Amino acid sequence: MNYKKSIKAFAKAQKVIPGGVDSPVRAFKSVGGTPLFIKKGEGAYLVDIDDNRYLDFVQSWGPLIFGHGDKTIEKAVIKAVKNGLSFGAPTKIETKLAALICSMFDRMDKIRFVSSGTEAVMSAIRLARGYTHKDDIVKFEGCYHGHSDSLLVQAGSGAVTFGTPSSPGVPADLTKHTLLAKYNDIKSVKECFKNSKNIACVIIEPIAGNMGFVPADPKFLTELRALCDKHGALLIFDEVMSGFRASLKGAQGIYNTKPDLVTFGKVIGGGMPVGAFGGEVSIMNQLSPDGPVYQAGTLSGNPVAMAAGLASIQQLLDTEGLHAGLEEKAKRLVEGFKVAADEAGIPLQVNAIGSMFGFFFNDKPVYNFEDALRSDTKRFAAFHQGMLQEGFYFACSQFETSFISSVMSDEMIDEAIEAARKVLKAIK
Repeated sequence: MNYKKSIKAFAKAQKVIPGGVDSPVRAFKSVGGTPLFIKKGEGAYLVDIDDNRYLDFVQSWGPLIFGHGDKTIEKAVIKAVKNGLSFGAPTKIETKLAALICSMFDRMDKIRFVSSGTEAVMSAIRLARGYTHKDDIVKFEGCYHGHSDSLLVQAGSGAVTFGTPSSPGVPADLTKHTLLAKYNDIKSVKECFKNSKNIACVIIEPIAGNMGFVPADPKFLTELRALCDKHGALLIFDEVMSGFRASLKGAQGIYNTKPDLVTFGKVIGGGMPVGAFGGEVSIMNQLSPDGPVYQAGTLSGNPVAMAAGLASIQQLLDTEGLHAGLEEKAKRLVEGFKVAADEAGIPLQVNAIGSMFGFFFNDKPVYNFEDALRSDTKRFAAFHQGMLQEGFYFACSQFETSFISSVMSDEMIDEAIEAARKVLKAIK
């Protein structure tokens, strides 16, 4: 494929934007080559400025369950835009979307909208600290919860891609309150509680999407819930990525464990910038103006984002068997990749839940961040470049998750498997 226009656009962007991108992983540093500059999305496909066409397994990193340019969401956005872009004042659509989401989840009485997943997590942690009157938090190696200071400690995703799991500019006085545990290892969490009697919350991606795709063990989540209850700490599920993606109810639709607080993003904006956090009334009523914990945002509950989110979630509810069909396609895709890798003599670990899937060039199963780091990132880079040449767009890091959209057909999945077979043989 010809990337001349993207190469030129990237060179121009680097002069005025750090790294030429507004989010580090987009720079293609870990996979090589030039990042593609996108002109438009059409259903299951992306089209770059060189007019190359790709079957898109990134889907804007998750929110586009119905693909690019979904007519229902597009119609809702256009209608909202005609009434104004932003008011900084309450609108009825905020209440409507809030009521819909709360009705879908156990132990969620109230929800507050913000503008990003990072903001949702940052606010949920502040709320947990205010509610418990404790300062420390527990997070897991490889789980990424946004770029707020106290959470950039052994982060996954883009931070790992660049080999800097902790970021300069983050004061030690903040990170000293963040305790690190090992994903899927309850002993490491117990050690955190042993070392601190001041833990406000434990935050986890119940289906990790930022060390690659790594689901939590159900028993581990059950034990985590019991441990939080024992020590008076809140359990926060970060479902910014898995919410409405892994199932209609996210990870909570798969596991029996119920959190105290949940953070959302991605899907509830239907592609627009949005985030949210919610929980039981006794916790949520600690937020200002009802309570003492301050949180605010001019663009929170933006009417255009609310309209897109409402259209997206209502469509999820109205589409019978949606997630089962998406999971069937996701599993068929990764199982096809596995067969092709076996044929080529290349070790590959695969997994899929709902519309989320991932694969590691690794000879052993991946249960945590340490396992993920043993993956062959050079082989992943070669695979990524090869699949781009064949017209298939995957997450540009071994430590990211990919997604299926409803507009992908069985024929598209078959084409991706055949392309992978060709590429895997070539990179052996």
